[in-house]
Amino acid sequence: MLKLALAAAALLSGAAQAETVVVTADRMVDVAAGRMVANPVVVITDGRIVSVSGGAGIPADAKRVDLPGMTLVPGLIDMHVHLDSAPIYGGYNSLVFTDSFWTVVGAANARAMLEAGFTTVRNVGSAGYSDVGIKQAIEEGFATGPRIVPAAYALGATGGHCDETFYPPSFHRKGEAVGDSPDELRLRVREQRKYGAEVIKVCATGGVFSRNTEPGQQQLSEAELRAIADEAHMWGLKVAAHAHGTSGIKAAIRAGIDTIEHASLIDAEGIRLAKERGTVLAMDIYNTEYTQSEGRKNGVLEDNLRKDREVAQVQRDGFRAAHKAGVKMVFASDAGVMPHAEVGKQFRVMVEYGMTPIDAIRAATRNAAEALGRESDVGTIAPGRYGDLIAVAGDPTADVTLLANVPFVMKGGDIVKDAR
Repeated sequence: MLKLALAAAALLSGAAQAETVVVTADRMVDVAAGRMVANPVVVITDGRIVSVSGGAGIPADAKRVDLPGMTLVPGLIDMHVHLDSAPIYGGYNSLVFTDSFWTVVGAANARAMLEAGFTTVRNVGSAGYSDVGIKQAIEEGFATGPRIVPAAYALGATGGHCDETFYPPSFHRKGEAVGDSPDELRLRVREQRKYGAEVIKVCATGGVFSRNTEPGQQQLSEAELRAIADEAHMWGLKVAAHAHGTSGIKAAIRAGIDTIEHASLIDAEGIRLAKERGTVLAMDIYNTEYTQSEGRKNGVLEDNLRKDREVAQVQRDGFRAAHKAGVKMVFASDAGVMPHAEVGKQFRVMVEYGMTPIDAIRAATRNAAEALGRESDVGTIAPGRYGDLIAVAGDPTADVTLLANVPFVMKGGDIVKDAR
């Protein structure tokens, strides 16, 4: 029901009644302690968890949601998505659509991610402030989707990965958040925050899916990256840096960037710097499987496929090395490069490359919440957090592939999917 309708009903009734929902299951993953809790009872009032106990404490008048045979897991968090993208349109194929088409696509993708069990996402770059608009539509009840942390336009250098690189000069196309000096980039930070960004995204290096850039190229100086980080932090925002290349990764870490996206060509020094400074790595190590199998028929250009092939295994090896070294890591899929409904498939690859199942689950729950600065809201099943829960049959700490097909999803105490 829309917020306006809820408010009107509350006025007519004289006072709004607090709704309490009680969720029971056979087991619950305690991501903080790294253990399984038997027979949990989760009490949610007005969308927030008020208590978590084992086997007792059910209010008599509460709405009950019983999940026999199921295991509760905190709602999942994906730290790197592009809601207003669809991988079935690669290369120049997207140009047949009007601009507003992509916001509608984004709303559909938001729903797909929520139904996949991701109750919170960080959208790191969009066109037309579509991620801000989708977030607002979800919060006002006009659309269904996860909690969105939007970045709006991604910052970058002229001719860099976050500029418009697919057009000839006669089109005069330039990225909305391009800057070529520390002062220009400080202004871009302020502009994105002004219009709704809650995190700042910057492209420190070239990328796979742009034209005339190489992933290893550093495209902003350390001084420019530091200006972005300092400005964002002054406004209370965190910064995510797209950085495939070795030098760009290290420059972003030294500049004080909070999370490094992709980190494909990270070396031993970069891993050491990340660990020393508490920098978080957000490495998308599944989507290459989709790109290489489906990209060509979707219109992805051969040069982009070539770049994807070149970084794929190196990135996975870097993931293993960084995790082994104890670097902070979060779940990041780059959904939009791959289908949003399929991002849960990445858990398998994270375990194949060194994580235990509980490590991978923590990357998408507790660790991600901490990286967002939202640990009091999301990431664990604990009092004070939103009633964001998923449930699977079986034990995901033994078989993490269960998270690739989540049958039950609850957001804020409301059931949004029940396919048991």
